[in-house]
Amino acid sequence: MLDRDGFRPNVGIILLNQKNQVFWGKRIRTHSWQFPQGGIDRGESPEQAMFRELHEEVGLMPDHVRIVARTRDWLRYEVPERYIRRDARGHYKGQKQIWFLLQLMGQDHNLNLRATNHPEFDAWRWNDYWVPLDVVVEFKRGVYEMALRELARYLPRNDHRNRYLRSGMRTRDIEHGPHDQPGAPLPAPAMELPPGATFEPNPQGRQLPVAAKGKHAP
Repeated sequence: MLDRDGFRPNVGIILLNQKNQVFWGKRIRTHSWQFPQGGIDRGESPEQAMFRELHEEVGLMPDHVRIVARTRDWLRYEVPERYIRRDARGHYKGQKQIWFLLQLMGQDHNLNLRATNHPEFDAWRWNDYWVPLDVVVEFKRGVYEMALRELARYLPRNDHRNRYLRSGMRTRDIEHGPHDQPGAPLPAPAMELPPGATFEPNPQGRQLPVAAKGKHAP
C-alpha cells in the first residue's frame, strides 16, 4: 500500500524501560541496530499497526506498555535503489512513518524476539535515549534523529539535566541547531537522561500527546 508519492505508511517504536533507556534491536544476521518498525496494513490505524508490530517484533502485548506520545506528522526516508526489489523499482520510493514513544510497564522477561516464525531481531539491549546513529543503516539516520528530537520533550522533567526541556529556553537551539543535518552527531552530554527516572501515570481519558503540528523494503 503506497501513497501517490511512492511512500509506504509505516510505524516506528521507541520503547523505554524504567531507567528511561531505549530498546535497541540487532537486525537478524546483520551488524546493524534499530528500533522496532513495520508497515501499516490496509484498514489499520497507526496505533493498531504499532501494537501488532510490537508483538510481532518484540513479543509485547498492549498491557505491557503505556503510550506516552506520538509524532503528529509523517517522517519520511527514501530507500536507495539497491535495497528495493526489482519488481518495486520505479514506483516504490521509501517509508513515511508515525513514531510512538512507549514506556514498558511489564518486565524484561516479557520481551520475546521469537514471538513469530519470522523474527526481525536476533539480539537486543537497553541503550541510552540518544542512541549512536552510526550503527543504524545510513538512509534511516535522519528520520531517527528527527523522531528522537521531536519526542524528547515528553521525557521526564524532574532532573536538572533536563532543565532546558522544562523551561523551553533551549528548545529552538535543539530543534534548529547545527546538529539538524541527517546523520550528524547528537548533542550527548546535555541530553543525558536521569538514571532511574519514571514517567507519571497517564490520567485516564487524557488525549494522547503529539509532538508537533500538523512491508515493502527496509
